[in-house]
Amino acid sequence: MEYLSLPPGYLTTSLAAEAAGVAPATIRDWVRRGILTRCGGTPKRPIYRVAAVHAARHAAKPNRPGQRAA
Repeated sequence: MEYLSLPPGYLTTSLAAEAAGVAPATIRDWVRRGILTRCGGTPKRPIYRVAAVHAARHAAKPNRPGQRAA
């Protein structure tokens, strides 16, 4: 279930993924890796700032051992 209304400038995980052009799992991975931070919501329904999502989209991503090069 999604939020019925969000304050302007905030996105749910699925909306953040759509805005960044990635899958929702990628948004959750960015949070886990410290590239993107949640700014509110609940643990199961986090919300993110639009500016933070765009910054994470263009941020340099740290490589993990064994990760394929893009």
